[in-house]
Amino acid sequence: MKRPHFLLIVADDLGYSDLGAFGGEISTPHLDALAMSGTRFTDFHSAPACSPTRAMLMTGTDPHLAGIGTMLEMAHAGFEGAPGYEGHLNDRVVTVAQRLRAGDDAKPYHCVMAGKWHLGDTAGSRPAARGFDRSFALLPAGASHFSGQGADRFSVVSTAYEEDGVPVSSLPDDFYSSDYFATRLIEYLDERPRDRPFLAFLPFSAPHWPLQAHDADISRYKGRYDAGPDVLRAQRMEQMKQTGLCPRNAAAHSFVGAPDWSQLDDDERSWSARTMEVYAAMVECMDRNVGRVIDTLRASGDLEDTVVMFLSDNGAEGAMVEALPIVGPIIEARIAEHFDNSLENLGRATSCCWYGPHWAQAATAPSRLHKAFTTQGGIRVPFFACGPGIAGQGAISHAFATAMDVPATMLDMAGVTPSASFEGRSVEPLKGKSMRHHLAAAADRVHPADAEFGWELFGRRAIRRGFWKAVWLRAPEGNAAWQLYDLQSDPGEIHDLASKHPDILASLVEAWERYARDAGVVQTPVSVFETCGAA
Repeated sequence: MKRPHFLLIVADDLGYSDLGAFGGEISTPHLDALAMSGTRFTDFHSAPACSPTRAMLMTGTDPHLAGIGTMLEMAHAGFEGAPGYEGHLNDRVVTVAQRLRAGDDAKPYHCVMAGKWHLGDTAGSRPAARGFDRSFALLPAGASHFSGQGADRFSVVSTAYEEDGVPVSSLPDDFYSSDYFATRLIEYLDERPRDRPFLAFLPFSAPHWPLQAHDADISRYKGRYDAGPDVLRAQRMEQMKQTGLCPRNAAAHSFVGAPDWSQLDDDERSWSARTMEVYAAMVECMDRNVGRVIDTLRASGDLEDTVVMFLSDNGAEGAMVEALPIVGPIIEARIAEHFDNSLENLGRATSCCWYGPHWAQAATAPSRLHKAFTTQGGIRVPFFACGPGIAGQGAISHAFATAMDVPATMLDMAGVTPSASFEGRSVEPLKGKSMRHHLAAAADRVHPADAEFGWELFGRRAIRRGFWKAVWLRAPEGNAAWQLYDLQSDPGEIHDLASKHPDILASLVEAWERYARDAGVVQTPVSVFETCGAA
């Protein structure tokens, strides 16, 4: 069988229903066409935040085993990581790029990437050291999406790009992240050896905050969100129900955090609606650049041999960092000093804004909460796959799957058997399962019905077996006790069944303790989130 090419696309903080093919109103024709030519998933899962998910996606195992047990940006000052908490990919794991390049075939995969890495900046954890023949990478969690004046002012998060392991000293004057990442990937694809299959990794930093976009893109959404997030949520829910992406009887979890739309004055509503307009513009621009990459593959004759997979790295961003009492005032002070967040300037390089928890929860509905939480709103993400060997014509899968399954699927399709050792050392086995048979409509499930899956980040916990899920959150989002939900009848995690089914809850808690032990979860606080109880 001919080995396929792979194009793996990751959006940063994209909500479940943002794309048109998943119920949204944002213009995303290129991604929609890809999604509708393959299989869309309704029960695909990430980690609660970006770097842990990227560890799952690259290594096929739990982030606690891979070195990203927590986001080091949120760790206590002076925290020294236990095994699995190094803050970068450790030597216990191997990336899918490394495995594809080390295959037994005489012509191994050629691996290229352009975009956000966020898996470490040590010599051994950068893309160039982890299997990528060519790479243009944003190493930290985020940065200005523009260069020039706005980027110079951007002191909230650092900017650190490198190409092929070498620091990038300057960016083009017309730099915009989504545009430039696509351009670099296209250049890498154009220069690649034609006698080898390729893995092309395109991890956007959009639509991660700061919300910044081209003026022309923003203008197309003027007034679109003036009715507020409540109306947007209802519209998207109805669209998802009509298209089979959401059960007809599903109820959305109520909004959590921030004042209701009805409590805002006219100026506050205008400002908030503008942030959503900028967000939508970022998503449209990302889609346009996906179209550029697809056009390149079509022109080269490679598209029909390319498996395309797309996902978001976590649920929509509900202002996780900004809401933190310790860090929030620092960021607010820097923004007041360095940026112009007036209504007219929002979205430009000299602004720095995010859209807040209600817009985020409109995009994660019917699920509960958003990024950084182990509830469904934080970990259920859009995913689709299309290309050779994948059922198409708008297929929808309700099978449970996770980001750990992506590398297992690529290796299976490529005919590469992951070994238990790499370069003379033992490495963690893949926890993910191949989706190949399921994507070919030859299997109903990816995982056994009774398989157990655990999550933990910032002390927030979850465990799932079948449709039963137990969640542990501190107040005010939870009650500092385990809660129990039946996701089949209650996808919004609204009705706590802990007192009604204590035996099921006890079994799941036992399963979580087993997961924590096997994954090496440190259950004493390592993060500022674990002590302040912030969102």
